[in-house]
Amino acid sequence: MRTITAIIILLAVNATQAQDFTYSQFYETPLMRNPALAGIFNGNIRIQSAYRNQWNSVTVPYETKSLSAEVTFPFEKTKDLLTIGLQVNSDIAGTSRLNRLQLLPVISFHKAFNDEVSYLTFATMGGLVQSQFDFSKLQFNDQFINGQGPVGATNANFDKTNISYGDASTGLAFNSSMGDDHRYYVGVACYHFLKSKVSFTDADNLLLKKRWVTNAGISLHTGDWDRTYIYGDFIMQGGHRQFLSGILYSHVLKSYVTYADDAEDNVSLMAGAAYRWGDAFIPILKLEMKNFYVGASYDINISKLKSASQYRGGFEFSMAYISTLNSIMRRSVAESVGCPVRF
Repeated sequence: MRTITAIIILLAVNATQAQDFTYSQFYETPLMRNPALAGIFNGNIRIQSAYRNQWNSVTVPYETKSLSAEVTFPFEKTKDLLTIGLQVNSDIAGTSRLNRLQLLPVISFHKAFNDEVSYLTFATMGGLVQSQFDFSKLQFNDQFINGQGPVGATNANFDKTNISYGDASTGLAFNSSMGDDHRYYVGVACYHFLKSKVSFTDADNLLLKKRWVTNAGISLHTGDWDRTYIYGDFIMQGGHRQFLSGILYSHVLKSYVTYADDAEDNVSLMAGAAYRWGDAFIPILKLEMKNFYVGASYDINISKLKSASQYRGGFEFSMAYISTLNSIMRRSVAESVGCPVRF
């Protein structure tokens, strides 16, 4: 019995470790969707953060936090652009407090076509991941003593509770305009192509499985004061499939010009919803205030766990700051890389 229990816990910990997390407001974490989405926005500096708390109605809440920053620079003699950035992620899962901390620098190159209307972007992202769990938080049956393993055993056959490994990803994206003030992008990315070992036991050769992602998004000018944004991601990892889609409608409540740099600042309200196929329906509200954006969403669980969760999933919050460093950068970047996703 003690062996079976240890194996179950081991598999649960390692299975969680080997899969990636996603956000309901997935469009707010572009570097986690595709490294090549770095730098595709109106401006040349972007800082974004997201926080997610889920499943507190069923078990110990899962918490996920992320922070990213990007800066875009124009090349002097060409219309090409270069973006450098950093993605930081932290998630804590379950009773054992299984935690991952990811520090992932990113660099992307934007090749200009058609007089700066279209850009082809290639990017790579890679860095260090550190993961650990608290064995003392685990509870076992009467053959174990307060989570310390059976008499004479150490950590229930785990060789370690802390691991570190390298991780790397790459992506390709194309963004352009069509018609009157409409923009779109498409992209593809491969995450974890290093296939790092993520097991807490030396005997188990559990590798981090590659994750393939295809992305698409479009920004439509649907009125003098209105825009509509549509997103979609299809994800494949280790035999699993996931489809995420979302739509947001934006209406400008107030618009005025900052005469110091001839820039237009808006106060806009955005409302819409996202859908995670077979798992959750997600109402979303978002507010744009000049260069700042705040969003909130809630998962309405529709998966097989809906009876236990009573349709409750979790809250998610996001914040972003998008701006330019100076008027020269505004002209060379913001006007050329017209953002397919204005937020």
